[in-house]
Amino acid sequence: MAGHSKWKNIRLHKGKADVVRAKLFGKLSRDLTTAAKAGGEPDSNPRLRLAIDKAKAGSMPADNIKRAIQKGTGELAADNFDEVTYEGYGPNGVAVMVETATDNRNRTVADIRSIFNKNGGSLGESGSVAWQFERKGQITVAALNVDEDALFEAALEAGAEDVQREGDEFLVQAAPETLSALQIALEGAGFTIADLEVSLVPTTTIELEGDSAKKMLKLLDALEDYADVQSVSANFELSDAELGES
Repeated sequence: MAGHSKWKNIRLHKGKADVVRAKLFGKLSRDLTTAAKAGGEPDSNPRLRLAIDKAKAGSMPADNIKRAIQKGTGELAADNFDEVTYEGYGPNGVAVMVETATDNRNRTVADIRSIFNKNGGSLGESGSVAWQFERKGQITVAALNVDEDALFEAALEAGAEDVQREGDEFLVQAAPETLSALQIALEGAGFTIADLEVSLVPTTTIELEGDSAKKMLKLLDALEDYADVQSVSANFELSDAELGES
């Protein structure tokens, strides 16, 4: 999955920033609206608090955040989104999990199936690959001017399960229910949070190279660019050399 995490960051710098930002805000808005259905107060709704923190980390304007929450609580009119997760396979049998928020299940499943088929993959049945993933909370900390030992100590004391360095950032993993407390602890210790999310993390990975790697990244691009998709997880690894060529 390390390769996939790096690719998410690389693709943010590819294409026009305003287009990337618009797509990001659209996904963040759906996440906020869906989370707010369980209550509009972040203090009593941990999922909403996480969605707000993620939106702020993505530089989403405060007014946009407020409107998205109001749509979830019913204060503003909004489409009714269902959360649906699809499972499938990429090149070389890579397991892929696609989390969506959709107002039309029939349209979304047809489009997701088409994306898989056009990019060397296939849509699977429910349960076909989910067993290969665990849901984890993850905080990203920029590595610039960070004391690695101090970060490790602060993270582990606050309940983190693992800390890994990937290039110019640190990835801190924890159980989803402890993510907010971990964020508060790290910020209190002086670390700057670049991103945070709850995502599906593979328990094992497949290493890809050459043509297989290029095909897999093309599939990921197509899935992540689809409006209904909130997140994509896949169990593959890429070398820095492969990422550099992509």
